[in-house]
Amino acid sequence: MAEIRSTLDMVMERAARMAARAEDIPADQEIEQKGMRLVAEFLGGKTSGRLAELLQQEAPSEQMAVRKGMVKALIRNIILPRDESLMPGSLTAIAGLLDLADPTNEVTEVCAELKQILEQYSQHKAEIKQQLEDAMRTQLAQKLQQQGISTDQTAIDPTLHPQFREEWARAKTDLNAQYTQALDQRKEILQQRFS
Repeated sequence: MAEIRSTLDMVMERAARMAARAEDIPADQEIEQKGMRLVAEFLGGKTSGRLAELLQQEAPSEQMAVRKGMVKALIRNIILPRDESLMPGSLTAIAGLLDLADPTNEVTEVCAELKQILEQYSQHKAEIKQQLEDAMRTQLAQKLQQQGISTDQTAIDPTLHPQFREEWARAKTDLNAQYTQALDQRKEILQQRFS
């Protein structure tokens, strides 16, 4: 019976330590999470107005921590538009950062660079795909001609060919790596400027 009691005591002591650690979570961290929630609502279109106005509605003692959470969430939501539906979210996040920035801060310049990177990515991706399609179409037409089959080049769909899919996947991986690196560099600068 003494063993059971000591095990129970150990479990209770451990639970008390875990509860004490949970209480040790800084209040600033909870307040930061509030800022992240505000950004999630902002990006989801659930709140109207500007982020700066939402920040001003918070208690003055909490505004720095809320702003820090907002900035973290906004920076996280700036992503490469691998799908065109992702572009508006990134642009809204950039607009939110500009709203929270001091007008004299270099954040404006970095945000302009981010926007340019996102737009160039979409354009560059479309150009590479078109070049790859054209090259594959020509290559497939030549193969058909060598076999004595005449066909209209425009009737050939190179996107259905396995070689196209392999090369397109490789090209996208390279492109994504290049643009992600540029994006991450700007995001790091923003993080520093808002600190």
